[in-house]
Amino acid sequence: MAKRRISRRTFLEGTGTALAVAATRPTLRAQSTPPSVPRTTIRVTINGAVRQAEVEDRWTLAELLRDHLRLTGTKIGCDRGECGACTVLLDGQPVYSCSQLAVWTDGHRVETVEGLTKNGALDPLQQSFVDHGAIQCGFCTPGMVLTAHAFLLANHAPTSEQVRRAISANLCRCTGYQQIIDAVEKAAPHYQPETKTRKPAEPAIA
Repeated sequence: MAKRRISRRTFLEGTGTALAVAATRPTLRAQSTPPSVPRTTIRVTINGAVRQAEVEDRWTLAELLRDHLRLTGTKIGCDRGECGACTVLLDGQPVYSCSQLAVWTDGHRVETVEGLTKNGALDPLQQSFVDHGAIQCGFCTPGMVLTAHAFLLANHAPTSEQVRRAISANLCRCTGYQQIIDAVEKAAPHYQPETKTRKPAEPAIA
């Protein structure tokens, strides 16, 4: 049986047709449908107000607060539970919100730095940070303030060493910490139990 001879022209024409067909075929990636991400409806009390939200089960608390509730006072620094910039209070206790899933907060209380300001006035601790120069770039400040706030609610007359230990999980690269320690100590009298409620902040007089 005689072999069929294929000319160079026939070979190139056939190859070109095959390439053209391949180029017009949709890729597997384009055809595939992305898998649905599980979503859960949660109810969480944030800064005293009950909020209901449908969240993806993979969202962190930091993502829920910043990207979906627009509470951008919560900062994301390392995003791996080391720097403390994203600290919020969960049922009164400081937690790294980048390491907490949003679904875990269902039925719980969350307080962010926005919740400390009342009627446009700074909380005494916030004002003390301003008065004592405990803020420079300010990126770590929300988390630092919330950690110190929870600490002062439990310890109304702390020593400097106790303050140092309390804020040790929050990193600051600007102030050198001493100004922060001074600010927390000076704010402590506003948290005395005999005051019943915290005294309003009064800016220091230069």
